[in-house]
Amino acid sequence: RCRARERRARFVGKNGACNVAHKNIREQGRFLQDVFTTLVDLKWPHTLLIFTMSFLCTWLLFGMVWWLIAFAHGDLDHSTRLQRDPGEGTAGAQANFVPCVTSIHSFTSAFLFSIEVQVTIGFGGRMVTEECPAAILVLIVQNIVGLVINAIMLGCIFMKTSQAHRRAETLIFSKHAVIALREGKLCFMLRVGDLRKSMIISATIRMQVVKKTASLEAEVVPLNQIDIQMENPVGGNSIFLVSPLIIYHVIDKNSPLYDISPMNLHHHEDLEIIVILEGVVETTGITTQARTSYLADEILWGQRFVPIVAEEDGRYSVDYSKFGNTVKVPTPSCTARQLEEDRSIMDTMTLSPKSTIRRRSVKLKPKFTIS
Repeated sequence: RCRARERRARFVGKNGACNVAHKNIREQGRFLQDVFTTLVDLKWPHTLLIFTMSFLCTWLLFGMVWWLIAFAHGDLDHSTRLQRDPGEGTAGAQANFVPCVTSIHSFTSAFLFSIEVQVTIGFGGRMVTEECPAAILVLIVQNIVGLVINAIMLGCIFMKTSQAHRRAETLIFSKHAVIALREGKLCFMLRVGDLRKSMIISATIRMQVVKKTASLEAEVVPLNQIDIQMENPVGGNSIFLVSPLIIYHVIDKNSPLYDISPMNLHHHEDLEIIVILEGVVETTGITTQARTSYLADEILWGQRFVPIVAEEDGRYSVDYSKFGNTVKVPTPSCTARQLEEDRSIMDTMTLSPKSTIRRRSVKLKPKFTIS
């Protein structure tokens, strides 16, 4: 418990959620200027409540309007129908009287007629006559309002069900990052993979170091975001994510990790590395983004990832059960600065990896085959 309290708060969670609370927002009206995005950002219970209430309120509102039209025209007063033509009998008076809406006897029947008009059910028992121009105008207005509500609410629900972060659930990162030698240089490495066979088009990946810094003028920046250059097999920030890739960053003099040593990789260290993977979903064309982060104690020094891609029966097989497994390798226990200044450190090392494997499993462990 003591360690959990002392550990540095994450800026980005392992699942990609940003750990930022927005408080004291005075201009709340800005959210109403973009109503559609606000509705999409709401939680599902709130969205479904607004969806239901928008229809119920309009049905009740226009039901009241239809009831007022019938009341003003005298459709609800049966005695009025008889007084319109006292010289004729009851049947004649009823035959000469034309209501605005047929079969409207109470607010309940007006409410049912409002539902029939807006959702275009049309049971046939109630209908608008040409007696009242106001009723015809209300009929047109209610149809337009109903179409607008349908378009907004159905579009909102469609956008919520097809949000890009759903696709990011199958984009996975290794639970731990590692620092080890590659081509004689210390490198920060992590593994990324895609569980689906449908590809992420134009995939790019970038990393940032988030830490507290202070300027020469004593200005403290609590969350200073520093971009770090990445290397991958394709080159640049673009990746071809058909099979899991090991993305690495060479720790050189331009790197913010230049003075990091194994002694700094503990939970007290003010260091967080954020990884952002972006791309276009092949099946939907929607841009998606997956994020994760590594705190200092989640970076393993002197280890590298085990191979998980093998050739079987003329095609490549990926074993995701070993996605996060690492193996210890000889690595100098010094900073990249010290290694660059004193290359003799490399001469005292044996570059054969040890056999100890550190297992870092992920929740999803399917085994995919790449054709």
